[in-house]
Amino acid sequence: MSGSTHDPATESVGPLSDLRVIDCATVLAGPGCARYLADFGADVIKVERPGGGDSLRRMGWDDPDHPDGDLSMWWRFVGRNKRTVTLDLKDPDDRQVMLELCDSADVLVENFRPGTLERLDLAPSTLLERNPRLVITRVTGFGQTGPYRDRPGFATQAEALSGFAALNGEADGQPLLPPIALTDEVTALAAAFATMVAVHSGVGQEVDVNLIESMLHLMGPLVSLYGLTGEMQERLGGGIFSTVPRNTYRSADGAWVAVSSSSDSVAARVMELIGFGDDERMASFAGRLEHRDEIDARLAAWMSQRSADDALAEFTAAGAAAAPVYDMGDIFADPHFRAREAITEVDGIPMQNLIARLSATPGRIRWAGRPLDADGHLRGPSTPSD
Repeated sequence: MSGSTHDPATESVGPLSDLRVIDCATVLAGPGCARYLADFGADVIKVERPGGGDSLRRMGWDDPDHPDGDLSMWWRFVGRNKRTVTLDLKDPDDRQVMLELCDSADVLVENFRPGTLERLDLAPSTLLERNPRLVITRVTGFGQTGPYRDRPGFATQAEALSGFAALNGEADGQPLLPPIALTDEVTALAAAFATMVAVHSGVGQEVDVNLIESMLHLMGPLVSLYGLTGEMQERLGGGIFSTVPRNTYRSADGAWVAVSSSSDSVAARVMELIGFGDDERMASFAGRLEHRDEIDARLAAWMSQRSADDALAEFTAAGAAAAPVYDMGDIFADPHFRAREAITEVDGIPMQNLIARLSATPGRIRWAGRPLDADGHLRGPSTPSD
């Protein structure tokens, strides 16, 4: 890994402080990958097009302290810990700056359509010839190969094509898409993991990560189930194919409580709690799956006769798994989230803290996403080099 030579005021800290990352991806999955690396100390240089930069700067809700719209809450979160510079990669002079940045880097993250880097005369073969240790992480919708490679890639397509949407929703209702950027966040994690595997290998190479296959991995054994038996899981609302009961149930005071029983011992305690303790039909996984509707109805009736607090107290006393269904207000008020500092404030913006805690070499959030071209000096003679 290369060292970093830059302003001490922006000096990277953390276990990846000797890693330089050039992030020329846009919107979410690619920039999310770079954010995870930045959170643990990598010196991430965000390269954006002149004029507007990454459209994530204007997506969603604005940061109320920056009403110009250039610093949305999305950007402040995903752009955190990154230095920013604008480059027109079609301009020969700016392309040369980009080449020099990549010469000094350990990782390049990009999410252009396949073939775009090559058309910009920034082909991986060119970059690797100049910098043999460079890891080039390429995040796309469908991958660098295959008949769909040239399609524009968006999360909605991956959620539909991976089998994910088909599983979501009520049994007699429509397939549902997630109300959050699930695919992008999952792919960002997969890309960060794959990038660090490649860096650890010590071999410069391309890393091909895509939205559709990242989501396919979330399907777990459903792939094996169909491949071996032809069976497919149906939509089960809040249920899951392997565990009964597992759903959300409404309490007498109108709150929703989530219940799961993913082991035999926990399921036995739930069955005892709702009056099925002596029913041999409910004593095994197979039996409970066979009587899913009967168990769900019994638990729904049991929950409807109790307040959420009383129901949760009974589940806790029984050593069974249940939790209130939280919204963001509940999360901000919860003492566990506060004690863990799961939400932190960065430059006046509340946001999620680090995704993992390292006891000896922790990461740190140094700043929120910055204005466009905040580090424009990188285009000049001080362009970092080894």
